Amino acid sequence: MIVILFRVLILIALGLLVYTVIQYIRNPQRRLRIAKESNTFYFVDELEDSKKNLQFTYKGCLFEGEKYLGTTEEAFEVVNVHVTVRDPLELRGLTREDLYFLEREILIRYPYAKIEWKHPINQLLLTNMN
Repeated sequence: MIVILFRVLILIALGLLVYTVIQYIRNPQRRLRIAKESNTFYFVDELEDSKKNLQFTYKGCLFEGEKYLGTTEEAFEVVNVHVTVRDPLELRGLTREDLYFLEREILIRYPYAKIEWKHPINQLLLTNMN
């Protein structure tokens, strides 16, 4: 009887271990960190939850966006996204075209949104193209 109980407990422990490994692999924050380290684009957001901030990384720079809900002609939608950068030193090497790419990616997810870049990102968008 004790042997059977011990086997059942081992199976439960193995099942819990497999579940924990799967949750670790699927963790969006871990994927975001890996994308930042490999200088690729990765977007983390919960489209259904307008209260949670979105995060994305591009070329090794980690951005965070605050979503603001508002009204459109048909429904309540995210109408403003304020984008900031965690570490301004990571912006080195980013071009205006990179910011336009990021704007397109945000607008794919939130077509009614007005994107506002916070300091120092907005300084790049305000300079003249000569």
